Amino acid sequence: MAAVRELVRVVVGAAGRRRRVLVLAGRKQGSGAGAAPGGGPGGAAPPGGGRPPGGRAGGRGAGGGGARARQDGRARGAPPPQPVAVALAVAAGDFAGLARYGLFGGLGHRDYLRRAEEQLTALHRQGLEVHLRVLDADDFEDYCEAVGLDPRTAAARVAYAGDPELAGEPFVYAGERLAELLPVLMDDHRARVRMSVACAALLDAVGDDPAGQRRMAAVMRYVTSVFLALAEGAGEGCHLLTLRCHGPEDGEELTSAVDVCVEEGRLYPAGRDTEAFCVTLAAGVAAGGEGALLLHGDPETSGRADPRPGGPGEHRPGDPPDDGAPARPPVRGWALVGGRLRPMTAHEVFDELADDAARGMPFPPGVDPRPGFPLPGFPGPGDGGAPLG
Repeated sequence: MAAVRELVRVVVGAAGRRRRVLVLAGRKQGSGAGAAPGGGPGGAAPPGGGRPPGGRAGGRGAGGGGARARQDGRARGAPPPQPVAVALAVAAGDFAGLARYGLFGGLGHRDYLRRAEEQLTALHRQGLEVHLRVLDADDFEDYCEAVGLDPRTAAARVAYAGDPELAGEPFVYAGERLAELLPVLMDDHRARVRMSVACAALLDAVGDDPAGQRRMAAVMRYVTSVFLALAEGAGEGCHLLTLRCHGPEDGEELTSAVDVCVEEGRLYPAGRDTEAFCVTLAAGVAAGGEGALLLHGDPETSGRADPRPGGPGEHRPGDPPDDGAPARPPVRGWALVGGRLRPMTAHEVFDELADDAARGMPFPPGVDPRPGFPLPGFPGPGDGGAPLG
């Protein structure tokens, strides 16, 4: 699966350099903010006469000077323009926190977003690739302190917008209206924050040396095989995977959740939540951690027969009899013990759901706790794996 191979490449490529993780689980992950110069979005030119980055109006390579202009404003033979990075102040609270640095002039939040949309549309129409990010006000301040920049300066805003340290590939603007885009951008940002935190934990567990890179590659191959096995065992429909894990003793607890959707035997393309889930599980595996993984079956398809072992419609010894009543959505589980996954019993799944309820999660109504099905084992050195020690 190409998406799985790409995930391994992206995460393994993080080895050898430490990611700066400033937004942690204790921070307000639900908020998002960015830096913006002179009343415009971060990284773009200020409104009122300034041309966007990459624009060539009146300059060399534009229509003047005898060179034949291209439709996108570039001279024949000129290199393509560099991508433009823009950080948006999405949440009103973070906008207010950043406004004290004079980043937005006298604009209010609503006017700022309207102006930002105008500038993004103009950049997109010029054919420029625009990378969007969302970071909160606290993180912007921490970033400026970490790199020694004044948060009131344009240099800080541009550097912040283009900083590559947040995990995952860029979020590329495709011309959407901001009203539709901002919720998606915020969801993407939260997943990238979770992935950044998990990446830091994973790198701490495996190390930065060449042996650590080999360990990371082995862990990621194992985790992606587990994810594919979970999707296959889940069967048709849109299911929910939840994960909580932490390192030995008092290690930091990590959590992740992802929808796993299968239609006509085909797994939907992996998104950022899938990447965050896999990296979080990899961190738990590499650290020899403890935790639990639950697969909540799709209630719309839970009553369908599935010939695969462990499929959502399969009847097993100990399952309630099929008396014609509406099918209850199944929940299967696996315990992470010493960095290894083992199937839970139905009773253990029920206890885990009860523990989640005690931690403030709603107990799913009318669920059918079932044992987990077998998952791939972690390969030994003879199978191309690497011992985690």
